[in-house]
Amino acid sequence: MVLEYRLRDEIAPEDLNALVSSSWEKPWVGNWSAILSRSLTWVTAHEDRRLVGFVHVAWDGGAHAFLLDPTVHPSMRRKGIGTTLVRMATQSARESGAEWLHVDYEPHLEPFYAGCGFGPTKAGLIRLASPM
Repeated sequence: MVLEYRLRDEIAPEDLNALVSSSWEKPWVGNWSAILSRSLTWVTAHEDRRLVGFVHVAWDGGAHAFLLDPTVHPSMRRKGIGTTLVRMATQSARESGAEWLHVDYEPHLEPFYAGCGFGPTKAGLIRLASPM
């Protein structure tokens, strides 16, 4: 297996939608071109030419950045790809001048994020849309 990681690489929206659809329980097919045009950075992982991993970082234009949508194809999990994606995104956000990197996650993912260097914090959340 030869993996290649790319920072801010051009991604075909259909490839990203296919990755998300294969990886998430309730996939969301979105306008990734619009989303990435407003992102601070993103990192992709490729096996040969196939997109197998993705994460992006949104930001407030200042000190705060937000890690979003870390995704690894189910057939490629448990190989360190997600950790590498997050660490590269973290470094890129740091180099871009962000002072804080936030992430929200479900409790069962705490060991993964702790292994990536995130500490626990309290946060609040309001659901703005009704459940689908």
